[in-house]
Amino acid sequence: MKRIQFFFLLITLFGTATMADARAQTPAARPDAEVVDKMMAIINGSELITYTDLLWQLALQPGVPLDNPRQDDLKRTLDLLIDQRLIAQEAEKLPPVAPKEDEVRAELNRLIGFFPSQADFYERLNRVGLGQDSEQLREIVRQRVAIKNYLDFRFRSFTVVTPQEVEAFYRDTYVPRFRKTSPGRIVPKLEDAAKEIQHELTESKIDSDTDEFLEEARANAEITILD
Repeated sequence: MKRIQFFFLLITLFGTATMADARAQTPAARPDAEVVDKMMAIINGSELITYTDLLWQLALQPGVPLDNPRQDDLKRTLDLLIDQRLIAQEAEKLPPVAPKEDEVRAELNRLIGFFPSQADFYERLNRVGLGQDSEQLREIVRQRVAIKNYLDFRFRSFTVVTPQEVEAFYRDTYVPRFRKTSPGRIVPKLEDAAKEIQHELTESKIDSDTDEFLEEARANAEITILD
């Protein structure tokens, strides 16, 4: 699975905070919880990722352990946060466009929808110091929207799928795949499947372009893993 696809399959895309925010808002809600915050990585000499950032990200993923996070979960989350910070640094080169309030609300509701209930969502966040009215939670959601908007602007706006590509995909991929997954059913005609195919080809191109962008950004960045 390509990295950008995994971005959007995860519950959230951005768990960023400044050094001051991380120090000020680290304490967990449980009185017996050990407060742990240490530097995990530095990007381009200025962007700091802390252990708290990783916990905030993990808390937004249902079913992922928080008390004793798995090394694989921490490593995957650190890699994602590095990619996200690199995207954010690129986005800063463009005139800033603040996410709209309805976009932020919609994204927050989308995140809540991955949990059994709103109460479960906020109970999990409380365990890592992200309360319902936490300004940091709002910032995480807001920046998740900002990154998505940037990727849409940079890649989706300029992605073109030609009729010839749709026809070739229908012939070489869509029809054989449909016959394999739906034996005995009549294969939809090209004109009926064209919209679905165009969407699939568009997303595939965006995935590929974004992967190339992230690979180049990592190659040109100074990334120091501290722990």
